Amino acid sequence: MRSNHFTPKKRLPRFIRLLKRLRPLELPVTHRHNSVELFHGGRQFFDALFFAIRAAQHTILLEYYLIHHDQIGTRLATELAAAVERGVTVKLIYDYIGCLDTPTSYFNNLSRQGVMLLAFNIPSFKRGFYGFDKRDHRKMAIVDGALAFLGGFNVGDEYAGCVANNLNFRDLGFSIRGEAICELVAIFHETWNGERDESVALTTTEWPRNPDSNVGDAAVNIISGGPRHRRFYIREAFQVNIASAAEEILIATPYFVPGPRIIRAMLRAVRRGVRVRLLLPARSDVPLMLLLGRSSYATLLRGGVQIFELEREILHAKVMLIDAERTVIGSANLDQRSFHRNYEINCLVDNVHFGGQIRELLLEEIDVARQVELDVHERRGFLIRIMERVVSLFGWFL
Repeated sequence: MRSNHFTPKKRLPRFIRLLKRLRPLELPVTHRHNSVELFHGGRQFFDALFFAIRAAQHTILLEYYLIHHDQIGTRLATELAAAVERGVTVKLIYDYIGCLDTPTSYFNNLSRQGVMLLAFNIPSFKRGFYGFDKRDHRKMAIVDGALAFLGGFNVGDEYAGCVANNLNFRDLGFSIRGEAICELVAIFHETWNGERDESVALTTTEWPRNPDSNVGDAAVNIISGGPRHRRFYIREAFQVNIASAAEEILIATPYFVPGPRIIRAMLRAVRRGVRVRLLLPARSDVPLMLLLGRSSYATLLRGGVQIFELEREILHAKVMLIDAERTVIGSANLDQRSFHRNYEINCLVDNVHFGGQIRELLLEEIDVARQVELDVHERRGFLIRIMERVVSLFGWFL
C-alpha cells in the first residue's frame, strides 16, 4: 500500500475551514462507531452482497436505480425468493425509468415470490415534467438493520465484470456496520412511505441507538439528497469538503458537469496549495456527457487542476478523497442531475485506513490513465467546440 504522507498537523486548519462553511443548525449527524469495508470490484461486491442476503434472518431492504434481467439480476431474484421462502421480509424499490429495459415479467416474478415491490416515480401527467424528471438514483441494500451495502454498483453483468473487458464498468462499493445503519433504514422507509403517499412530509427523524452497534472506529455522515429537500445537500457536501482540503483532493466521477460553484471551489483549493486531480472517463455509456464535461477542461487546466481520463474500462466510480482520510463516496455523480433532481445517497467516511485504501486504488488508476494536457486539448477541432457549446445549453437537463 502507498504510504500516507499527510501529517496530523494539517487536520486542524482543514476542520476550521470546514466549520466556517457549515451552518451550526444544519450539521449532519456523525455516527462515530462504524466498521467500513471497501469493495474495489464488482465480483467482490456482489459475492459479499449475496452472502449477506443468504444469511439474512429478518429483513432485506433494497433500493436500486437499475436492475438488469441478466446473470447478476437473475442471481439476485433467486436469492431474494429464497430469503422470502425462509420467512425474511424483503422490500425492493426500483426506479421505473432506470429499469425501463427490464422486462415486466422480471418484477412480476419477484412479486409472485413474495417480494414487496415499489416502482419509483411511474410517469404521470398529474406530476408534470418536473415530477417526471425525478429519479431514484440510489444504490443501497440493508440486511437485518445491521449491515448496509452502498456505492455506485447497479445490478447488472457489466458492473460485476461478467462482460468483455472493454465493456466492464469500473466501480467502487462499500459496506457499513454500526451506528450509521439506523439512519439508512430511516431514509429507505421515508422513500417507501413517501412514494406511496406523496402527502408525507419530510421530517427530522430520531434514530434509535443500538448499544451493540459500536463495531469500529470509522466516523460516518449520511448525506441524503433529493428534489423534495429544501437545500442541495449533495452539492454542498462536495463543495464544503473541497473547501476544507489542506493538501490533496482526488476525485473520480463518470459524469462531470460540476457547475460554477464546484469549479470555483477547486480553483481556490489549487491557489492555496492543494493538489487537485480528477479521474474522468475516456469512454462513456452517455457520450453527450463526455462533450459536456470536456467543455470545462480548459478553465480547470489553466487553474492548475490535473485531469486524467481512464481508457481501459468505463469509469463508473463516484468518490472524492480529501487529504487521504476523508472520503465522500456513494451514488452521486459530480453533475447537475445528482445535485438537483436525483434522489442520492452519499456517505462521508472519516477514517485513515479507509482513506488509504481509496487513495491507493485511485492512484493506481491515475497511473494507467491518460493525462489531459492543455495545449493538446486546445487543439481539438472546431466542430467539437461547437458541439460542446450546443450540448452545454442543455447541461442542466442531462
